[in-house]
Amino acid sequence: MRLDEARARKAELLDEAAATIRPTAASPGEVGSAVYVGIVPSDRPDGYRLAVRLTGDEPDEPTARMEAARAAAGTDADVRYVGRVQALSTGPDDPTGPDDPDDPAGPDPVGSAEPTATELQQRIRPLVRGSSIAHVDVTAGTLGTFVTIAGASGVHVLSNNHVLAASDQGRPGDAVLQPGPADGGGPGDRIGALAVAIPLDSGGPNLVDAAVARVADDVPVDPAAHDGPVSEVVEPDAVRGRVRKIGRTTGVTRGQISAFEVDGVPVGYDSGVFTFDDQIEIEGVLGLFSDRGDSGSVITTEGDRLGVGLLFAGSTTGGPGGTGVTYANPLRTVLEALDAALDGGPAEPS
Repeated sequence: MRLDEARARKAELLDEAAATIRPTAASPGEVGSAVYVGIVPSDRPDGYRLAVRLTGDEPDEPTARMEAARAAAGTDADVRYVGRVQALSTGPDDPTGPDDPDDPAGPDPVGSAEPTATELQQRIRPLVRGSSIAHVDVTAGTLGTFVTIAGASGVHVLSNNHVLAASDQGRPGDAVLQPGPADGGGPGDRIGALAVAIPLDSGGPNLVDAAVARVADDVPVDPAAHDGPVSEVVEPDAVRGRVRKIGRTTGVTRGQISAFEVDGVPVGYDSGVFTFDDQIEIEGVLGLFSDRGDSGSVITTEGDRLGVGLLFAGSTTGGPGGTGVTYANPLRTVLEALDAALDGGPAEPS
């Protein structure tokens, strides 16, 4: 079907799902059974399909719900069970810190296009994309990229609300650390302060999980580290090749967009379940694309580094080989919400 037809059918199916497949209750912060819908990319103008996702806590394929979803969406739809979707900052039981605690400086990843997770969990100066970062009261997430904010001076770092603002519990001026506390960050690792966070709405739907912190004037930054700066944005429906991200937990991974304009995505946070519309779904091409601690990574196209999305959540199944799928806010939507612009500027602050 054409893209406009897919969008119209998606809206119809969401209305049908709301009336016939109601989400089930779950404990706070855990997603119950639900259905949400997006659009599968296509190289042909008439080749778009619906992406129907079933979520919940079911160890085996939910045959009855799957059959009902296929009957409603049509046999050509891409229908998958993806388990529970959760925000991807690190949790209290996740492995933390560098592999060698006696080497706090760690290897220098600035010149490497393929930094490892161990390198990214170290204290890194100048600041680089992909490194461990967090609000002083959060465990660890990922520094996505560098931006400027309209009407504000200085360089800012972009990540998620739940990474830089503790899911709306933080306040402007709160300390932001690199590395994050889960990776050994303490008072001496303060690199700046929370500046702006887009609030999360429990009533939904949300469009972004995003925040920025202003970098202190005496902290150097290197927007061009690794494979070069992110300087332009591309719309998700225009991406046909592989995408790439650099994250604190899984380092450099590659994937492909498996759905875009995904509406009704229920995401579990420590404080409850929040629903998101117009999201991007990515599946790994060589295994896992993201894991806990990769929240805040900026997803780019392979090769030319065009900005696609801001990673914030994922599941543990539903992708190739059962490796799960990742969800991201469209990067243009994030920048517009923050009144921000990508900054691929000088490596050292003036």
